[in-house]
Amino acid sequence: MTSQPAGIGTEIRTDIPCRLDRQRWSRFHSLVVVALGVTWILDGLEVTLAGAVAGALKESPSLQFSNLEIGLASSAYLAGAVLGALLFGWLTDRLGRRLLFFVTLAVYALATAGTALSWDIWSFALFRFLTGAGIGGEYTAINSTIQELIPARYRGWSDLTINGTFWIGAAMGAAGSIVLLDAAAFGAAGLDADWGWRICFLIGAVLALPILLMRFWIPESPRWLITHGRLAEAEAILRNIEQQGRIDASAPTTSLRIQRRPHVSLRDVAHTLFHLHRQRSLVGLTLMAAQAFFYNAIFFTYALVLTDFYAVPAASVGWYILPFALGNVLGPLLLGRLFDTIGRRPMIAGAFIISGVLLVISGWLFRDGLLTSQTQTVAWTVIFFFASAAASSAYLTVSETFPLEIRALAIAAFYAIGTGIGGVAAPFVFGALIETGSRSNVFAGYLFCAALMIFAGIVQAVWGVAAERQPLEEVARPLSASED
Repeated sequence: MTSQPAGIGTEIRTDIPCRLDRQRWSRFHSLVVVALGVTWILDGLEVTLAGAVAGALKESPSLQFSNLEIGLASSAYLAGAVLGALLFGWLTDRLGRRLLFFVTLAVYALATAGTALSWDIWSFALFRFLTGAGIGGEYTAINSTIQELIPARYRGWSDLTINGTFWIGAAMGAAGSIVLLDAAAFGAAGLDADWGWRICFLIGAVLALPILLMRFWIPESPRWLITHGRLAEAEAILRNIEQQGRIDASAPTTSLRIQRRPHVSLRDVAHTLFHLHRQRSLVGLTLMAAQAFFYNAIFFTYALVLTDFYAVPAASVGWYILPFALGNVLGPLLLGRLFDTIGRRPMIAGAFIISGVLLVISGWLFRDGLLTSQTQTVAWTVIFFFASAAASSAYLTVSETFPLEIRALAIAAFYAIGTGIGGVAAPFVFGALIETGSRSNVFAGYLFCAALMIFAGIVQAVWGVAAERQPLEEVARPLSASED
C-alpha cells in the first residue's frame, strides 16, 4: 500500500512507535534477525579471511607481501569502512533504510570478488577499500533498522546477539582457510598456491547473492516512514507485523505528535551531536574508538603473532581462530540478556574494564614467554568473551541514544570517527611492532589497548545512558516531535 506523503510542516499524531514496542517476539522478528544479522557474518568472514591469509599472501608467488604491506591492506579495508559508513549513513537517513540494504550489499559483493583477482599490493588494497565501504554502509543501514523494528524489551539482547554473529562468519572463514590454504593439496591438483587465498575471497561474493534475496522479506522502517509523512505505508507495514505475532496487553499505550520536515541538514546533525547530546556523543565516541583499536590491533595481526612468535604454519592458523571465534559468539549470546535486565550502564562498563584487565595479564605472560600457541589462544578466547559483548554494546549505544532522523548518520559518524581514530592505524602500528620481533614492544601495544578499554568503561559508568527496556522515542526524542 502506498500513499502521498504529507506536506512539509504537516502534524501527524501516531501510535505506531508504541505499537511496535508492544509486540511480542514473532516470526517477523526472527526474519529480521536472520536477514539483517547475516551482515555481521559476512564481515566476520572478510576480517577472518584477511587475517588467516596473511601468511599465504606473504608466501604468494605473485604478491609476496611484507608484514607492513599486510598492515597497509588491513588499514585500507578499515578506511573504506569509515568513508562508506559516512556516505551510506547519510543516504540511509535521506532515502530510507531498505534501499540501502541492497546498494551496500552489492558494493560488498563486487569488491570482494575483485579482491580475489588482485595482482599487486595496490590493486589488493583498492578492492579491500571498496569491500570495507560496502560493509561500513551495511553497519549504518542495518543497525538503525534493527533498533527501529525490534521491541524495546528485546533490543539489547537482540542487538548484541546479532553483532556477535560476526564470529560465526569468523569461524566459517577460519574453517575455510584450513582447507583452502593447504598448498600441498593445490600442488597435487596441479594448481599453484595462489588459488587458495583467491577462492577464500570469492566465498564472500558467492554468499552475498542469496542474502540479497533474503532482504526482500524486510519492509521499510515504519518509524522512518512516519517522519517523512508516509503514514499510510507505515500503518500497512505495522498491520502486517501485528498479524504475525501477539501484543503485550500490559504495555502502556501512548501516541506521538510528529511534524513532517525536510531532510535534516548537516548543521542540525552537528547541533544535535555536539550541543544537544554532547555528553552522549562523548560516551559513544569513547566506546567506539576504544573497541575499534582493541579489536583491530589484535585480530588483524592475530595470524602474525602466531606465525612469527609461535612458529605456527600459515595454513594452520584457522585451527587457532575457531576457539577464539567461539568465545566471541558466546559472549554476547550469554551476557546479552543482562544488558536488558541489570542494565546498560553497569554491563557495558564491566565488559570494557574486564577486557582491559585480562589483556594486561595475558600480555605480561606473553612478554615473559610463559604462553604457548595453545595457551595464548585460550587467553585470547577468554578476553574476547567479554570484549565481544563490549564491542557489540558500543554499536548498541550509538544506535539507540540519538534521534530517529539522524540515527543512521550518527551510527556512521561515531563508527567513522572511532574507527578512524582507533581502528585504521591499529593494524599498521601492530604490524610494525610485530616486525621488530620484540615481545616487549608488542606488550607495550597491548598495554595501550588495555588502557583504552578501561578508560572507556569508566566513561560509560559515569555518563552512560540507562536505555534498557525504554522506547527509542523516550531514550532520544525525535527532532520532528511536537510538544503536547
